[in-house]
Amino acid sequence: MNFDRKKLTDNQLLDLYKRLVKPRLIEEKMLILIRQGKVSKWFSGIGQEAISVGVTAVLDTDEYILPMHRNLGVFTGRNIPLYRLFSQWQGKSNGFTKGRDRSFHFGTQQYKIIGMISHLGPQLGVADGIALANKLKKNGKITAVFTGEGATSEGDFHEALNIASVWELPVMFIIENNGYGLSTPTNEQFRCKNLADKGIGYGMESYIIDGNNILEVFNKLSELKTSMIEKPRPVLLEFKTFRMRGHEEASGTKYVPQELMDTWAIKDPVENYRKFLLENGILSDAFDKAFRIEIKKDIDESLVIANAEPMIEASYDEELNDVYKKFDYQEVKFSEEIKNIRFIDAISSSLKQSMERYDNLIIMGQDIAEYGGAFKITDGFVKQFGKERVINTPICESAVVSAGMGLSINGYKAIVEMQFADFVSTGFNPIVNLLAKSHYRWQEKADVVVRMPCGGGSQAGPFHSQTNEAWFTKTPGLKVVYPAFPYDAKGLLNESINDPNPVLFFEHKQLYRSIYQDVPNDYYTIPLGKAALLKEGTQVTIIAFGAAVHWALETLDKNPDISADVLDLRTLQPLDTDAIYASAKKTGRVIIYQEDSLFGGIASDISALLMENCFEYLDAPVKRAASLDSPIPFTKALEDQYLPKGRFEKKLLELIKY
Repeated sequence: MNFDRKKLTDNQLLDLYKRLVKPRLIEEKMLILIRQGKVSKWFSGIGQEAISVGVTAVLDTDEYILPMHRNLGVFTGRNIPLYRLFSQWQGKSNGFTKGRDRSFHFGTQQYKIIGMISHLGPQLGVADGIALANKLKKNGKITAVFTGEGATSEGDFHEALNIASVWELPVMFIIENNGYGLSTPTNEQFRCKNLADKGIGYGMESYIIDGNNILEVFNKLSELKTSMIEKPRPVLLEFKTFRMRGHEEASGTKYVPQELMDTWAIKDPVENYRKFLLENGILSDAFDKAFRIEIKKDIDESLVIANAEPMIEASYDEELNDVYKKFDYQEVKFSEEIKNIRFIDAISSSLKQSMERYDNLIIMGQDIAEYGGAFKITDGFVKQFGKERVINTPICESAVVSAGMGLSINGYKAIVEMQFADFVSTGFNPIVNLLAKSHYRWQEKADVVVRMPCGGGSQAGPFHSQTNEAWFTKTPGLKVVYPAFPYDAKGLLNESINDPNPVLFFEHKQLYRSIYQDVPNDYYTIPLGKAALLKEGTQVTIIAFGAAVHWALETLDKNPDISADVLDLRTLQPLDTDAIYASAKKTGRVIIYQEDSLFGGIASDISALLMENCFEYLDAPVKRAASLDSPIPFTKALEDQYLPKGRFEKKLLELIKY
């Protein structure tokens, strides 16, 4: 192995050695603890420490690094106290996740490390968002994100590289090509000669680096960092290395040919660098021995602290209280000046006034800049706020949602517009596994609003007409808002943007230009989780949201003799159960009206809640009116049959007569 020290001083060379030895010694201790059953799982990075160590040594301590589960050198390189790492691995409270996630599945703003989720790919998009924030701040900071050769097959990898290249984001994309994705060798993972070749398709410069040579890693990354500060851009870095242990300890390495293990054992990054330093008189055996004793002492003392820490005791309150970041509603009142506007105008007004209120608010989506979006909601925004804050995105919903998370991590608020709510399926993973779980896992907010133009009635077929709110009401950590009127749309969207938790904001397309209402010109807020009682009656309670609210009111206009409470939920998560129960107890009869198909919709949950909590007050079974359990069709006759408008009136009359 050829080590080129270039202009590095002896102290710098020794510092890199210390950084290399520390994670190796910790790993050796962990392998003992695994065999003793004192740690449940371990992902070893033995043999590839030079990459983590080199990257961390090059970046400043205030520059974000997004590692994976075998990058211990990143955590030790940022000088995280070892007892906290041991507590994390043992699931204790001095760790970073309160026992809710394991190994390196965590982040820490204190040390500017953002950990992975098991789905791997989304962290690449998160790095894009962090880097975008740095670029907007013009602070000259670089972001580094790790992935393995296996994850380069994921769509998120390609989406993230494309976004970074198009937006010229200062991101180091680091591929640790260690030969195997668990047991699958690289020749079964991709057909290009080198993974670095994948950068060509994105107009991105790329490099192949010996991942076992600490000086090659450090020198090349130092050179690139200087260049990337002068000319912000992404680079793709393929580090050739090898994993000397199994994917995790339980899997072993029997699937690896012994000759391959022998070949890479000779290339050990720690031992080869140690020999180089000894041969050049930079390191002495005495210094090496003393330093190793010092590290082992730190390891042992830290283990004593972690072992003495009590195991976490389960608490309902603490678990549930950490699902969302605490946020107290602060009412913003408005003056008397109002204007009769459409639903779509209310949405646009909210976005514009929120952009004026928060200079760190970014809107991202397809065609939303000069074109103004598919529904022209952001028309004129570029002229007022500039293209730095109103950003056209490539067609890659997953990485864009992840980038929203990255913006949130690095001090911004993000709004992501789905051109149609149907398209959120390609961004589903980061919403339900990244945005929804981050605060619960490691107390990091996800200050992201995802706007969802939805709904049928326009003969747009199965891919532009879905009402898919139930995909998200099931997922703890997400808030789901679904207004029916312009006044509510503006006030609730303002509050959704204020809220530091992730919000799915549904906007029914058929309401955009058909519903008018007097709406205050000023900025104002409406609290999430509060339903609106639109009509009061004694015979029956109608619970609805979105377009179904208007359909219910139309039905009552046709049947003036029906005395009904009409409850517009407005927010589906959190759900206003107090209002639901109060109305049900008053009328004794309830019908829940939703546009979504019947089975698995939120009406089913509301029905169950009513049966569990209001059974003794009910004079009839709870009814549900919903669309057919089929995909939404295209032609008018089929769509009319699919939607519940023709069935609701019949069910309502049957319920009253029960």
